[in-house]
Amino acid sequence: MTYRTLGINPGHNGSAALIVDGKVELYIEEERLSRLKYDGNPFRGILEAIQRGPIDEIVLGGTNPNFDKLPWNGEDAYSALVRKHYPNVRVTNMGNEHHLGHAAGAYYNSGFDTAVAIVVDGAGSYHIMQTQEGQPQDQAPQGFETESIFHCKDLNTITPIYKSYGGNKTPNIRGRNETTEFVFDDATTITKVYEAVSHYLGFGFIEAGKTMGLAPYGRFDERMDDLFIGDRANKNMIIPNYPAGAFIDAGRYEFFKYPEEAKGWHKDASLVQEQFKNIAWTVQDKTQKLVGDLVEKAIDTTGEKNVVLAGGYALNCVANYYLRKRFPDINFYVDPVAHDGGTSIGLAKLAYFNYCKQNEVEPNREALTTLYLGPDRTQEIQYFGSNFTGGQGASEYTNEEVTPADVAKLIADGNIVSIFQSKSEGGPRALGNRSILFDPRVKDGKDFVNKVKGREWFRPFAGTVLKEDAKEWFDLAGMEESPFMMYAVDIESAHVGELPAITHVDNTCRVQTVSEDQNKHYYDLIKAFKDITGVPVLFNTSFNLAGDPLVETMVDAIQTLERSELKYLYLPEVGKLLTKGNKPE
Repeated sequence: MTYRTLGINPGHNGSAALIVDGKVELYIEEERLSRLKYDGNPFRGILEAIQRGPIDEIVLGGTNPNFDKLPWNGEDAYSALVRKHYPNVRVTNMGNEHHLGHAAGAYYNSGFDTAVAIVVDGAGSYHIMQTQEGQPQDQAPQGFETESIFHCKDLNTITPIYKSYGGNKTPNIRGRNETTEFVFDDATTITKVYEAVSHYLGFGFIEAGKTMGLAPYGRFDERMDDLFIGDRANKNMIIPNYPAGAFIDAGRYEFFKYPEEAKGWHKDASLVQEQFKNIAWTVQDKTQKLVGDLVEKAIDTTGEKNVVLAGGYALNCVANYYLRKRFPDINFYVDPVAHDGGTSIGLAKLAYFNYCKQNEVEPNREALTTLYLGPDRTQEIQYFGSNFTGGQGASEYTNEEVTPADVAKLIADGNIVSIFQSKSEGGPRALGNRSILFDPRVKDGKDFVNKVKGREWFRPFAGTVLKEDAKEWFDLAGMEESPFMMYAVDIESAHVGELPAITHVDNTCRVQTVSEDQNKHYYDLIKAFKDITGVPVLFNTSFNLAGDPLVETMVDAIQTLERSELKYLYLPEVGKLLTKGNKPE
């Protein structure tokens, strides 16, 4: 009997995930459909799932179990929407188990039989822990989940063994109940400090990836060395603000003051101050070491050799590489949808395995082997590939048949080419279905493409390499492949200087490996580029402009070309190249 579960994450990174007998059939983030960055309330994603057939169970996630009820029938809006299509749908509310959703997603996606899951997050669900029998609720320790360790013993046994909680007025309590060591305090924890620094640098709390990109430009600075005291932030430097972000106490320290003349440094490298670069370096260095300490604690406590990572911090590809090098004998799996959106997958799979156990059904366990999980856009591609010519908006387009070699030659000649394939990638990384491609050999390529996309000058770009050539060009720290672009790795010394457009200031590159089985059209294009240049690597960045979500539809793609200097759009599934030109006067 087929069992279909729909996971819903209503918060930022709002998402819907349809799981059919344990396999991810659809994963879509609401921002891709609504075109509003970090959009929540994934109603459009739910509608995408509903179109694919009956839903047996929906699982409500997020960080709060108290969903607003519609006054006339007592339902929440998500359940009502699904129920109107499938009246007998079962509703499971898991809004109070945010970190469990992260851990379940990483564990189930990994394919490991057993594992220890580490979740490092900003602020998850709000928990109240009764530490004594009969203790009044208002006297029990309570706070938001910040770091968790779960022992994943089998498909139905994911047990918390360590939980850290933070709150603005939470008393400092450390203890243990029957299964779990716990810490409650009002200090600012790992991800919250990263959010505080990101806010101080002008990126906003949730744009930690920009801070990570700036970090290698900095250096050790003794003025900031006590950003953390032990495993908690120095409260003289950091002001907690749970659940939303935290703040640098810039008024207390002269070196944190933000000079008026430096306000434009995001766009002008000459205006950047040393303290900006150094605080980014410090928070990266300090936090990745603290996450390493959590990994050590998890291994020592459980004896596991399989470690899975999730939560927003697991998107830190620099830290992920640091962990692989610090623990060379550990089998790591980093959830490629580690942010809050990925909890919809974790909770939907958890519901499926619970159903199988309760009904004595043999479960189907499949590791996540692809992220091409978005809606099928084949009809759109066929239409645009056949009919899209002539004037559109301010531009005129030509439509011609091309081979991978033709497009590779175009890139090798110094042109930016965007690529669009049917199913969009899940998670934040572009993996060749919604990508902008360029020649990695171009000396000033990073500056050129950053300008075209409207991004900050210091942000690096990724590279996609043929799987069979990856180890020659990149130090993968023992990995055979990196298909989901979750690591920033060292470029092998023999090739340092050959890929300047994707080489960061510290000689690293966020890398994706690709095989013919994983993405044939993308593989063929890179292979053709190698045949022309001898380099089996393409510069790869997400198909969007600064501040926009990745494009989802063909209309999004054309609108992005219209709003930018991008000129070429490659549709490999139909062998077509759309070229934008100026309309004749």
